[in-house]
Amino acid sequence: MGKAVMKSVLPGFGITLGFSVLYLSLLFLLPVAGLILFTLQMSWADFWVAISHPQVVASYKLSFAASFIGATINAVFGTLVAWVLVRYQFLGKKVVDALVDLPFALPTAVAGIALVTLYSTTGWVGQYLYLWGIKVAYSEIGVVIALTYIGLPFVVRTVQPVLADFSKELEEASASLGASRFTTIKRVILPAVLPALLTGYALAFARAVGEYGSVIFISGNLPYRTEITPLLIVSKAEQYDYNGAAAIGVVMLAAAFILLLIINSLQWWASKRG
Repeated sequence: MGKAVMKSVLPGFGITLGFSVLYLSLLFLLPVAGLILFTLQMSWADFWVAISHPQVVASYKLSFAASFIGATINAVFGTLVAWVLVRYQFLGKKVVDALVDLPFALPTAVAGIALVTLYSTTGWVGQYLYLWGIKVAYSEIGVVIALTYIGLPFVVRTVQPVLADFSKELEEASASLGASRFTTIKRVILPAVLPALLTGYALAFARAVGEYGSVIFISGNLPYRTEITPLLIVSKAEQYDYNGAAAIGVVMLAAAFILLLIINSLQWWASKRG
Protein backbone atom coordinates (compact mmCIF):
# COMPACT_ATOMS: atom_id res chain seq x y z
CA MET A 1 0.00 0.00 0.00
CA GLY A 2 1.21 3.45 -0.85
CA LYS A 3 1.87 6.01 1.79
CA ALA A 4 -1.02 8.29 2.67
CA VAL A 5 -0.57 11.78 1.34
CA MET A 6 -1.21 14.47 3.92
CA LYS A 7 -3.24 17.31 2.50
CA SER A 8 -2.05 20.81 3.17
CA VAL A 9 -4.31 23.22 5.01
CA LEU A 10 -3.66 25.77 2.26
CA PRO A 11 -4.88 25.28 -1.34
CA GLY A 12 -2.73 23.54 -3.90
CA PHE A 13 0.30 24.96 -5.67
CA GLY A 14 -1.57 26.07 -8.79
CA ILE A 15 -4.19 28.08 -6.90
CA THR A 16 -1.74 29.72 -4.52
CA LEU A 17 0.66 30.55 -7.35
CA GLY A 18 -2.16 32.12 -9.36
CA PHE A 19 -3.32 34.27 -6.46
CA SER A 20 0.29 35.27 -5.68
CA VAL A 21 0.98 36.34 -9.26
CA LEU A 22 -2.33 38.23 -9.44
CA TYR A 23 -1.68 39.99 -6.15
CA LEU A 24 1.90 40.88 -7.14
CA SER A 25 0.78 42.07 -10.56
CA LEU A 26 -1.95 44.37 -9.26
CA LEU A 27 0.21 45.93 -6.56
CA PHE A 28 3.60 46.10 -8.24
CA LEU A 29 4.07 44.80 -11.77
CA LEU A 30 1.26 46.69 -13.49
CA PRO A 31 2.03 50.11 -11.94
CA VAL A 32 5.74 49.73 -12.71
CA ALA A 33 5.02 48.53 -16.25
CA GLY A 34 2.62 51.45 -16.76
CA LEU A 35 5.29 53.90 -15.60
CA ILE A 36 7.89 52.43 -17.95
CA LEU A 37 5.52 52.28 -20.93
CA PHE A 38 4.47 55.89 -20.34
CA THR A 39 8.12 56.92 -20.33
CA LEU A 40 8.83 54.98 -23.52
CA GLN A 41 6.47 57.32 -25.35
CA MET A 42 9.01 60.10 -24.85
CA SER A 43 11.89 60.65 -27.21
CA TRP A 44 15.39 60.02 -25.89
CA ALA A 45 16.20 63.74 -26.12
CA ASP A 46 13.16 64.71 -24.04
CA PHE A 47 13.88 61.96 -21.54
CA TRP A 48 17.48 63.05 -21.11
CA VAL A 49 16.51 66.70 -20.70
CA ALA A 50 13.98 65.74 -18.00
CA ILE A 51 16.37 63.61 -15.93
CA SER A 52 19.58 65.62 -16.36
CA HIS A 53 18.38 69.10 -15.42
CA PRO A 54 20.72 70.54 -12.75
CA GLN A 55 17.84 70.89 -10.27
CA VAL A 56 16.92 67.24 -10.77
CA VAL A 57 20.53 66.09 -10.44
CA ALA A 58 20.86 68.05 -7.19
CA SER A 59 17.76 66.29 -5.85
CA TYR A 60 19.26 62.89 -6.79
CA LYS A 61 22.41 63.66 -4.85
CA LEU A 62 20.50 64.76 -1.75
CA SER A 63 17.98 61.90 -1.79
CA PHE A 64 20.50 59.09 -2.20
CA ALA A 65 23.22 60.62 -0.02
CA ALA A 66 20.82 61.38 2.84
CA SER A 67 19.25 57.92 2.51
CA PHE A 68 22.69 56.29 2.62
CA ILE A 69 23.72 58.28 5.70
CA GLY A 70 20.42 57.64 7.46
CA ALA A 71 20.50 53.89 6.75
CA THR A 72 24.12 53.69 7.92
CA ILE A 73 23.29 55.47 11.18
CA ASN A 74 20.38 53.09 11.71
CA ALA A 75 22.59 50.08 10.98
CA VAL A 76 24.80 51.06 13.93
CA PHE A 77 22.37 52.43 16.47
CA GLY A 78 19.48 50.20 15.43
CA THR A 79 21.65 47.18 16.20
CA LEU A 80 22.53 48.68 19.59
CA VAL A 81 18.84 49.28 20.35
CA ALA A 82 18.01 45.69 19.37
CA TRP A 83 20.85 44.42 21.57
CA VAL A 84 19.62 46.38 24.59
CA LEU A 85 16.03 45.21 24.10
CA VAL A 86 17.09 41.57 23.83
CA ARG A 87 19.83 41.29 26.43
CA TYR A 88 18.78 43.62 29.25
CA GLN A 89 15.82 43.97 31.59
CA PHE A 90 15.02 47.48 32.76
CA LEU A 91 12.13 49.64 33.86
CA GLY A 92 10.10 50.84 30.89
CA LYS A 93 11.47 48.24 28.47
CA LYS A 94 8.04 47.53 26.97
CA VAL A 95 7.51 51.26 26.42
CA VAL A 96 10.85 51.59 24.61
CA ASP A 97 10.06 48.49 22.56
CA ALA A 98 6.73 50.01 21.53
CA LEU A 99 8.33 53.38 20.69
CA VAL A 100 10.52 51.66 18.10
CA ASP A 101 7.41 51.05 16.01
CA LEU A 102 6.22 54.65 16.32
CA PRO A 103 7.44 55.65 12.82
CA PHE A 104 5.22 52.89 11.43
CA ALA A 105 2.11 54.11 13.24
CA LEU A 106 2.60 57.88 13.13
CA PRO A 107 1.62 59.61 9.86
CA THR A 108 4.73 60.91 8.17
CA ALA A 109 3.32 64.42 7.87
CA VAL A 110 2.76 64.51 11.62
CA ALA A 111 6.31 63.26 12.14
CA GLY A 112 7.61 66.04 9.91
CA ILE A 113 5.78 68.71 11.88
CA ALA A 114 7.05 67.22 15.13
CA LEU A 115 10.64 67.25 13.85
CA VAL A 116 10.33 70.90 12.79
CA THR A 117 8.93 71.81 16.21
CA LEU A 118 11.82 70.04 17.87
CA TYR A 119 14.73 71.11 15.66
CA SER A 120 13.83 74.61 14.43
CA THR A 121 15.94 77.50 15.67
CA THR A 122 13.29 78.15 18.34
CA GLY A 123 12.59 74.47 19.06
CA TRP A 124 13.36 72.55 22.22
CA VAL A 125 16.56 71.05 20.80
CA GLY A 126 17.26 73.24 17.79
CA GLN A 127 17.65 76.45 19.80
CA TYR A 128 20.63 74.98 21.67
CA LEU A 129 22.20 73.54 18.53
CA TYR A 130 21.80 76.90 16.83
CA LEU A 131 23.92 78.50 19.55
CA TRP A 132 26.76 76.31 18.31
CA GLY A 133 26.12 77.30 14.72
CA ILE A 134 24.31 74.08 13.84
CA LYS A 135 21.11 74.63 11.88
CA VAL A 136 19.03 71.46 11.58
CA ALA A 137 15.62 72.51 10.29
CA TYR A 138 15.53 73.67 6.65
CA SER A 139 18.94 72.16 5.95
CA GLU A 140 20.50 68.94 4.70
CA ILE A 141 20.96 67.80 8.30
CA GLY A 142 17.21 67.95 8.81
CA VAL A 143 16.68 65.69 5.79
CA VAL A 144 19.11 63.13 7.22
CA ILE A 145 17.38 63.22 10.61
CA ALA A 146 13.95 62.69 9.05
CA LEU A 147 15.17 59.75 6.96
CA THR A 148 16.95 58.25 9.97
CA TYR A 149 13.77 58.51 12.00
CA ILE A 150 11.58 56.65 9.52
CA GLY A 151 14.18 53.91 8.89
CA LEU A 152 15.04 52.88 12.46
CA PRO A 153 12.30 50.24 12.94
CA PHE A 154 13.42 48.27 9.89
CA VAL A 155 16.87 47.59 11.33
CA VAL A 156 15.69 46.94 14.88
CA ARG A 157 12.91 44.54 13.88
CA THR A 158 15.12 42.51 11.54
CA VAL A 159 18.10 42.22 13.90
CA GLN A 160 16.12 41.72 17.12
CA PRO A 161 14.83 38.16 16.38
CA VAL A 162 18.32 37.01 15.36
CA LEU A 163 19.83 38.30 18.59
CA ALA A 164 17.00 36.70 20.56
CA ASP A 165 17.81 33.30 19.02
CA PHE A 166 21.56 33.74 19.41
CA SER A 167 22.92 31.51 22.16
CA LYS A 168 24.84 33.21 24.97
CA GLU A 169 26.88 30.05 25.32
CA LEU A 170 28.77 30.95 22.16
CA GLU A 171 29.84 34.24 23.70
CA GLU A 172 30.85 32.48 26.92
CA ALA A 173 32.83 29.91 24.96
CA SER A 174 34.60 32.67 23.08
CA ALA A 175 35.46 34.46 26.31
CA SER A 176 36.66 31.24 27.96
CA LEU A 177 39.07 30.72 25.05
CA GLY A 178 40.63 34.10 25.77
CA ALA A 179 38.95 36.21 23.11
CA SER A 180 38.47 39.88 23.87
CA ARG A 181 35.06 41.54 23.67
CA PHE A 182 35.94 43.09 20.32
CA THR A 183 37.06 39.71 18.95
CA THR A 184 33.87 38.06 20.20
CA ILE A 185 31.76 40.71 18.49
CA LYS A 186 33.78 40.51 15.27
CA ARG A 187 34.17 36.72 15.04
CA VAL A 188 31.09 35.35 16.79
CA ILE A 189 28.22 37.84 16.95
CA LEU A 190 28.65 39.89 13.77
CA PRO A 191 28.72 36.93 11.31
CA ALA A 192 25.44 35.67 12.76
CA VAL A 193 23.78 39.08 12.69
CA LEU A 194 25.19 40.36 9.39
CA PRO A 195 22.58 38.87 6.98
CA ALA A 196 19.70 40.31 9.03
CA LEU A 197 21.56 43.59 9.43
CA LEU A 198 22.00 43.93 5.67
CA THR A 199 18.31 43.17 5.19
CA GLY A 200 17.34 45.90 7.64
CA TYR A 201 19.81 48.26 6.00
CA ALA A 202 18.30 47.61 2.58
CA LEU A 203 14.76 48.13 3.86
CA ALA A 204 15.72 51.35 5.66
CA PHE A 205 17.52 52.66 2.59
CA ALA A 206 14.64 51.83 0.23
CA ARG A 207 12.15 53.42 2.60
CA ALA A 208 14.25 56.57 2.88
CA VAL A 209 14.70 57.00 -0.87
CA GLY A 210 10.96 57.19 -1.40
CA GLU A 211 10.09 59.18 1.73
CA TYR A 212 8.05 62.34 1.25
CA GLY A 213 5.81 63.39 4.13
CA SER A 214 8.29 63.71 6.98
CA VAL A 215 10.94 65.41 4.84
CA ILE A 216 9.04 68.23 3.14
CA PHE A 217 8.37 70.04 6.41
CA ILE A 218 11.86 69.93 7.89
CA SER A 219 13.83 70.32 4.64
CA GLY A 220 12.48 73.71 3.60
CA ASN A 221 12.34 72.47 -0.03
CA LEU A 222 15.02 74.85 -1.28
CA PRO A 223 15.87 74.08 -4.95
CA TYR A 224 19.45 72.83 -5.47
CA ARG A 225 19.90 72.50 -1.70
CA THR A 226 17.19 70.73 0.29
CA GLU A 227 14.76 69.62 -2.39
CA ILE A 228 14.37 65.82 -2.49
CA THR A 229 13.51 63.90 -5.64
CA PRO A 230 10.04 62.66 -4.52
CA LEU A 231 9.03 66.29 -3.91
CA LEU A 232 10.26 67.22 -7.38
CA ILE A 233 8.19 64.41 -8.89
CA VAL A 234 5.07 65.65 -7.10
CA SER A 235 5.77 69.23 -8.15
CA LYS A 236 6.06 68.25 -11.81
CA ALA A 237 2.84 66.23 -11.61
CA GLU A 238 1.04 69.22 -10.07
CA GLN A 239 2.32 71.33 -12.97
CA TYR A 240 0.91 68.74 -15.42
CA ASP A 241 4.41 67.81 -16.52
CA TYR A 242 3.60 64.11 -16.42
CA ASN A 243 6.42 63.20 -18.79
CA GLY A 244 9.00 64.82 -16.57
CA ALA A 245 7.54 63.22 -13.44
CA ALA A 246 7.49 59.78 -15.07
CA ALA A 247 11.05 60.11 -16.37
CA ILE A 248 12.42 61.03 -12.94
CA GLY A 249 10.38 58.23 -11.41
CA VAL A 250 11.94 55.69 -13.76
CA VAL A 251 15.43 56.88 -12.83
CA MET A 252 14.64 56.54 -9.12
CA LEU A 253 13.14 53.10 -9.72
CA ALA A 254 16.17 51.88 -11.65
CA ALA A 255 18.67 53.31 -9.16
CA ALA A 256 16.85 51.89 -6.16
CA PHE A 257 16.56 48.49 -7.85
CA ILE A 258 20.29 48.38 -8.65
CA LEU A 259 21.27 49.40 -5.13
CA LEU A 260 18.91 46.87 -3.56
CA LEU A 261 20.29 44.19 -5.88
CA ILE A 262 23.80 45.00 -4.69
CA ILE A 263 22.76 44.93 -1.04
CA ASN A 264 20.86 41.65 -1.47
CA SER A 265 23.93 40.16 -3.17
CA LEU A 266 26.01 41.21 -0.17
CA GLN A 267 23.40 39.64 2.09
CA TRP A 268 23.59 36.36 0.14
CA TRP A 269 27.39 36.47 0.33
CA ALA A 270 27.26 37.09 4.08
CA SER A 271 24.84 34.21 4.69
CA LYS A 272 27.01 31.82 2.63
CA ARG A 273 30.14 32.98 4.39
CA GLY A 274 28.45 32.55 7.77
